[in-house]
Amino acid sequence: MAKKQKYYTVWEGRKKGVYDSWDEAKRQVEGAQGAKYKAFESKSEAEKALGENYWKHTQKAAEAKQTKLPKSAFPPPNLESVVVDAAWNSVKKDMEYQGFYLKTKELLFHKGPFPQATNNIGEFLAIVHALAHLKKHNSTLPIYSDSRTAISWVKNKKAKTKLEESAGNEEVFDLLERAVKWLQENTYPNKVLKWETDYWGENPADFGRK
Repeated sequence: MAKKQKYYTVWEGRKKGVYDSWDEAKRQVEGAQGAKYKAFESKSEAEKALGENYWKHTQKAAEAKQTKLPKSAFPPPNLESVVVDAAWNSVKKDMEYQGFYLKTKELLFHKGPFPQATNNIGEFLAIVHALAHLKKHNSTLPIYSDSRTAISWVKNKKAKTKLEESAGNEEVFDLLERAVKWLQENTYPNKVLKWETDYWGENPADFGRK
């Protein structure tokens, strides 16, 4: 039986990225101080992980599984809500995001692709876009996102990205600045909630590239 293809995410090593063979990934991490890497079953999964925190997919993830709560602890999501998600291409570095009305799966907005961005930035912009959209329509619907990082950025009204501004991503940084400013200047009744993928399945706003 042929060995199943795996993809390797390298967060820290000689060169970060997603590699489709262990030999390529090994060259980036072997002997590299503080190297951080992990194998995934699909390329899209590996690419998404690259834009997220290493610990989310390793030790902390393992600990979380050990203390996983029963499904009864998480009642079904509120269908009267907006669900958002982002997609990031680790090769092209393009990011896009979108939001849907959960009950009918109606697309409310889609933005991008934006060059030289990150997945966390996309998740953050998606939540703020949803908040602004709902405020414009005087709606109190809650918002679901599967990104704890983005939810914390919204809560703290600050985007803690390590991405550096360059000649190719001015638009992304302009959007970030406008999003942070909106959060600082506006109040809203909408709850921003975590989409519990382990209990409810894939985020309905996912771009379906797994």
